[in-house]
Amino acid sequence: MLEKQTLQPVDKVAMTLMVALTVVTGGLILGNKFCNNNCWFENRPRVQNFSWQDQVVGLEDKAFILTFDRPMDQPDVEKNLVINPALPGKFSWSGRKLAYTLETPIPYGETYQVKLSDVQEHFLGREKEGKTIQPFVGEFRSRDRAFAYIGTQGEEQGRLIFYNLTQQKKTVLTPPNLTVVDFKFYAKGDRILFSAADRALGFEGLRELQLYSIPTTGSDNPNIPLEPQLLLDNKDYQNNQFDISADGKIIVVQRVNRQNPADFDLWMLKEGEDPQRLKVTGGDFRIAPDSKSLAVAKGEGIGILPLQPNGKPLDFLPKFGQLLSFSPDGTAATVVNFNTDNAKMRYTRSLFYVNNKGVQKELLTTEGSIINCQFNGTNTEIYCLLTQLAKGKDYQEQPYFTKIDLKTNQVTPLATLPEYRDTKVSLSPDGLALLFDQVLASNQGNANTSLSTNAGESVLGGKLWLLIPPIATSEKQQPDLKELPLEGFRPQWAP
Repeated sequence: MLEKQTLQPVDKVAMTLMVALTVVTGGLILGNKFCNNNCWFENRPRVQNFSWQDQVVGLEDKAFILTFDRPMDQPDVEKNLVINPALPGKFSWSGRKLAYTLETPIPYGETYQVKLSDVQEHFLGREKEGKTIQPFVGEFRSRDRAFAYIGTQGEEQGRLIFYNLTQQKKTVLTPPNLTVVDFKFYAKGDRILFSAADRALGFEGLRELQLYSIPTTGSDNPNIPLEPQLLLDNKDYQNNQFDISADGKIIVVQRVNRQNPADFDLWMLKEGEDPQRLKVTGGDFRIAPDSKSLAVAKGEGIGILPLQPNGKPLDFLPKFGQLLSFSPDGTAATVVNFNTDNAKMRYTRSLFYVNNKGVQKELLTTEGSIINCQFNGTNTEIYCLLTQLAKGKDYQEQPYFTKIDLKTNQVTPLATLPEYRDTKVSLSPDGLALLFDQVLASNQGNANTSLSTNAGESVLGGKLWLLIPPIATSEKQQPDLKELPLEGFRPQWAP
């Protein structure tokens, strides 16, 4: 009689695995037959990576990339890709990677979804025979709409204030002992560079300005502001006008030697380095968007100089007396020519568009003032604050906003203001809104304020306004002018 054999543990495990594999294989075969390309276990194409997934993007972000795990039917992908809200753009491919490049700056304060479904993988030499992609949903958002300004009333007077318009949240950034005179954002909008003096100095503080930086997030406790970081003191030199490069690595400051006022120069400040003379004299200046060159008003013209000591001029625009703005990509600028007709005792100003290809195009001439002009994000339009002389014996200027189409040279008035007094204008990064102030000032002086306009008048108060121009595709839409419930002046959008 044969002795009954007993299965060893390893044999039991092997048999169990064989049975399990048989069941799974059979299930896959039957499932593939009946599930019609919609089974979770099928090896279907998928989006392997989405470069903007859960990201916060801004003006500098031009394109996102979708990476697939295998070649796809490209026309089908382009046809079925849905972005909500819509973002006009162009497709380009490199193997399994799809790049979608935006045609216009992304509108701020929005959450976006990218969806893709019902497209097939692609086999060389065959069409419409691949498997259908796993449905994809990606999400990202643009930066909040936010800006900063200098407060004019109560405890906010002279202090730098950051306002998140999307979240309706206000943060006082600087301590009460400092009076802020001017400020500029760093490229990502996470920090602000500003000049300020001790509040106790009053108007004399304009001669005692120091440069600081501070984060825009402020302190967790609104009653305890963050301590600003001192970047440049005023011990030996008086600090005046300043600018910061687009990459945030260079600051240029106009400085005057306290012991020798004839020692008047531009200085360059880099992080971790001592201030360095550029040995450049002149009036107003601005760092170009390339962060490598500097535009300086010099006598009867504007010089373009490298950002290095004793640099040789790169270019010179002899007939223009004022630079208003650079285009975002640095290829063009708006400049002003001051015209004089001595025979007729007539003085006018002409606004010109100039670019790096030698084009110098006159856009308009006025007997009033050209206060401010800024490019939109696509370099196709500029928005300007101008004035025109009011009729009558008294010399009065009527301020108004206008839009100029750079392709057609068409000038479109947008809104008229009741008065102009040191108005500061800022165009939002997405080009959808103009932010400006309405300053209440007095030339009689006021002991209750240490704030002043560029003309030296005492600032008694300020209102902030939003001007939303009509959408380019809408001929019937009218500009929308809104007063904000904030008191301050010198507003500036965050990048």
